[in-house]
Amino acid sequence: MKLVIVSGLSGSGKSIVLHSLEDLGFYCIDNLPLSLLPSFAAQMSSSPRGDYEHAAVGIDARNLSDDFASFPDVLAEIRGHGLDCEILFLQAEDNTLIKRFSETRRKHPLTRSGISLAEAIGRERKILAELAVNADWCIDSSHTNVHQLRDLVRGRMLKEARSLTLTFMSFGFKHGIPVDADFVFDVRCLPNPHWVPQLRALTGMDQEVGEFLEQQPLVNEMFEDLSAFIERWVPRFLADSRAYMTVAIGCTGGQHRSVYLSQRMSSHFHEADIDVLLRHRELA
Repeated sequence: MKLVIVSGLSGSGKSIVLHSLEDLGFYCIDNLPLSLLPSFAAQMSSSPRGDYEHAAVGIDARNLSDDFASFPDVLAEIRGHGLDCEILFLQAEDNTLIKRFSETRRKHPLTRSGISLAEAIGRERKILAELAVNADWCIDSSHTNVHQLRDLVRGRMLKEARSLTLTFMSFGFKHGIPVDADFVFDVRCLPNPHWVPQLRALTGMDQEVGEFLEQQPLVNEMFEDLSAFIERWVPRFLADSRAYMTVAIGCTGGQHRSVYLSQRMSSHFHEADIDVLLRHRELA
């Protein structure tokens, strides 16, 4: 039996994740008080197999802040029932959250008289810090739309648990470094197709850009070095029971070099029979 605890900052996409899990057949409960989580876990483990084969519970700042201090003990009690428990934590940049609340005109759950939205977001980060530290999977939704977030959740949950899931993410440094990356590689030193007029409007997914980059010795050397590094260290993460690893490859704008190398790395490790996901952050 599997229990997914979904938590994170208000406005980061928790409801979207819960709906996606529900579509996958999970029994979902939103905003369950943390103190009731062990009781629900006990009910899962004692129910006839199939009643709660897969369940997801939303835990957020609407719980009393004092409850979160006891979270490690609660987590140990849940796992004591023999459940496969995984914590999924969502976050986003403050400016992104403020923009989302402004667009939806919804009230942040921690806003009170005399407390601004920015202050409420800051308080929420502190309250949820213990959950974030214990998270098995952290998603930064700052640059992710609804459809991408759903696809990301579905893609990972549909993977077999037999091995580590390796995600290659292309991004642009001018848009910020992904905070949910385990490894970040900078490929801005490579020849840039942006300066070739006929390639500027294309992306690393286009054949013409791929052919240009394949002709560059430095690009091939970078690919060999990165693939050798990942090949060496993936077994170590597997030995440590790691379920997910995200490798972020960045160039200036996230359009050409990072996209090409992320795709090439993804194809390379697909052939190695590893569970691989591919995401191009700036090509929404």
